[in-house]
Amino acid sequence: MENRIKNAFEGKKAFIPFISAGDPDLESTEKFVLALEEAGADLIELGIPFSDPIADGTVIQKANLRALAGGVTIEKIFETVKNIRFKTQVPLVFLTYLNPVFKYGYEKFFKKCAEVGIDGVIIPDIPFEEQAEILEYAEKQGVYVISFLAPTSNDRIEKIAEKARGFIYVASSMGVTGVRSEITTNLAEIINRAKKVTKTPCAVGFGINTPEQVREIEKFADGAIVGSAIVKIIEEYGPEAAPHIKEYVKTMRQ
Repeated sequence: MENRIKNAFEGKKAFIPFISAGDPDLESTEKFVLALEEAGADLIELGIPFSDPIADGTVIQKANLRALAGGVTIEKIFETVKNIRFKTQVPLVFLTYLNPVFKYGYEKFFKKCAEVGIDGVIIPDIPFEEQAEILEYAEKQGVYVISFLAPTSNDRIEKIAEKARGFIYVASSMGVTGVRSEITTNLAEIINRAKKVTKTPCAVGFGINTPEQVREIEKFADGAIVGSAIVKIIEEYGPEAAPHIKEYVKTMRQ
């Protein structure tokens, strides 16, 4: 089956929200995904909760802990995605760390991703140079491993961009995820360099939380990724968060 990620970027700038699977519970996750799609999400990132999420700030760390305390496992998340796929074909991407994937088994993990309808996987703690150990399993199943470009990628930008599949996650800043009042990295330069060697779309994440930031980023990027601001709304409203995140995403999307 053709990978759905390309639909997210076809003829438009993509809006990509992130939520932690299982926060506050998996029934809510299902509701939230449908609400996000209704509000205009083009692709949705689902975080697999992990006890040591090194790329994430406090807001997402707390969401991970809430989900884990509620008994969330990778197996249960796969089951939830399977249910979601009966209701929507919106592109879905996992954001996880290497440890849970390693423990689950690379081959088994990517096979299961393909079975339930996951289109891509983002693993922030695997360097580009070490992706080979998981790529063969992912490619065999038609699941994209999403590459990262960071403000420190420097002379590796072209090398990473050339091999990228699905989309490229461009981190707006150094440090961890979390709401930022301003983004000072020269993102346009990073993206221009990437675009010289690839047609793979570039989406910017880390710290985006206002419509103004989205407008600014979409002048040179193909999409905007918003996580902590949405997870904060879920923290506040719990299982009743669906209408609130829908409202927020609608504002951002417009």
